[in-house]
Amino acid sequence: MLFRMKRAEKAKRIHAILDELYPVVPVPLDHVDPFTLLVAVVLSAQTTDKKVNQVTPELFRRAPGPRAMAALPVDEIRALIREIGLAPQKAKALQGLSQLILERHDGEVPRTFEELEALPGVGHKTASVVMAQAFGVPAFPVDTHIHRLGTRWGLTNGRSVEQTEADLKQLFPRDAWNKLHLQIIYFGREHCPARRHDLATCPICGFAATKARIEDERRKNEPQRRAKA
Repeated sequence: MLFRMKRAEKAKRIHAILDELYPVVPVPLDHVDPFTLLVAVVLSAQTTDKKVNQVTPELFRRAPGPRAMAALPVDEIRALIREIGLAPQKAKALQGLSQLILERHDGEVPRTFEELEALPGVGHKTASVVMAQAFGVPAFPVDTHIHRLGTRWGLTNGRSVEQTEADLKQLFPRDAWNKLHLQIIYFGREHCPARRHDLATCPICGFAATKARIEDERRKNEPQRRAKA
């Protein structure tokens, strides 16, 4: 195993593997325009994309745009998204961001990070997803999958999502960021789980993870293996 591989070499090899595994990467959140994407991403915090996609059809039927969403009482929005984690806070955020889009942006989702992040419930990660997937602006949204894998693969020290984003942006080509962030998410879900994962046999962790990281994961998994035995 190539434990001493430099970060740039790892990144190039990882990029090639991800391109082979995921030549086409659809956005996992169902949407039809920038507004419905923004709403879906806000709802996805601490909730699975699958669950978001289950509740948004009725929500978007009732409120397909910011004017209709702003007109819905918060209690009605909350009832429509009740199965989503943090539903009360997210309901307030959806009504609030819709109102501000009407007041500040003539009913159009803003196209800058600063304006998006000024909306209720919209942080840097959410703004990055919208900028990347709705408007095609190069961004590298870092969610829990990307933060975890970036650290596991030794591409970043993992001390913060901000540092992970900065490190990954330095390692990968700018024109690949929008696709790569989705590829890493899919890889994490399908090949590289957080728990009960043998890093040594993983198609990427096998060469990218440091020896210390592999041994640490083995120690964590050992009690689970003994319990099953």
